[in-house]
Parts: sequence; C-alpha cells; structure tokens
Amino acid sequence: MSSQLWVPGPTPPVEEFVARLLRQIAGVSDHPHVEVELFDGSRFVVESIKAEPGLGFITLCPHPADERPDALVVPLGSLRRIEISAATAPEAPFGFSLPPVG
Repeated sequence: MSSQLWVPGPTPPVEEFVARLLRQIAGVSDHPHVEVELFDGSRFVVESIKAEPGLGFITLCPHPADERPDALVVPLGSLRRIEISAATAPEAPFGFSLPPVG
C-alpha cells in the first residue's frame, strides 16, 4: 500500500488544496465538525486547517478538548481521510472555525 495521496489530475499547490477544502467544509454547514484521519490511522477532530508552512505540508489544529498537541504539521500525503459533517447542537460553538470571508 502506497503512503502517497492520490489526487486526480495535476496536484494543486497546497494553498489551493486548502482553499478548496475550506470551501467544501463551509458548504456542509455553518457549524461543521471535521475529523482528519492520517495514514498511520491516528484521528483528530480539528478546529482549523492551514496551508502553512507550505512546500507540501499543512497545519492541523486539533480541537482543544481533544487534549492533543496545539498543532500538527503534516505532509499533505499523510492525509488518508477527511470527514465533514454538521456539528451537533452542543458541539456547535466548539466545532471547526471557518476563516473570515473576504
């Protein structure tokens, strides 16, 4: 099994990938719940995803209640799965933080 992310067509720059992912997340709900699974099987409920530092890496900011690191810098190829759903009512204020529009 390969550990590289397969993307149909040419691989977009990290910034474009994250921008499109954030649009996808925003399209699901005003209060999204986002869980990321890495290729090693670890899973994180994330509060935000950033295109930094770039050069093939992104930053995942796990939800503070997860008692995990404040941030994980991972290669884009380590992403196995991203689950996006509407947050349940009690979770809504603590779900994924969408960037400001504009």
